[in-house]
Amino acid sequence: MAIINLRRYYPHYPKNKFLEVPDEVADALEEGRRMEHRQDNRRSCYHVYSIDCTPAIENHAMFLVLSPEELLLQEIDEAAAKLTLVHLDEAMTHLSPIQARRLHARYALKKKFREAAAAEGVSGSCANESVTSVIKKMQKFFIKNGWMPKEA
Repeated sequence: MAIINLRRYYPHYPKNKFLEVPDEVADALEEGRRMEHRQDNRRSCYHVYSIDCTPAIENHAMFLVLSPEELLLQEIDEAAAKLTLVHLDEAMTHLSPIQARRLHARYALKKKFREAAAAEGVSGSCANESVTSVIKKMQKFFIKNGWMPKEA
């Protein structure tokens, strides 16, 4: 873990603000600061003109560095998405093969109800009702296991 001064990387901080971050984050911040410094020095030597953008916006767009808070939020979102997939997989094991197949065709394969129904030889309304009932069943399963709040 490294201790960084946020004021060094974000000049809008009025006072020194020290924060402990992983070494990878500290290295990324330092590399971004170095790139900006190099870009500032290069800008004094030549000019970049663009017809459809403000001058030198291309240079800034290439070196976007996320703040430590944004990196942490990104990791939390990825972990939540993985956990949701695990819960979804567990809920799918409680479905019948027909229900799972219709749900998979509708949402994973992005088929329309009539396409999925034609492949199985049933009516479109039957496939629609089946998928709707499966979604309600899975919602109840998620609520029962505490993975989803009860609806008001």
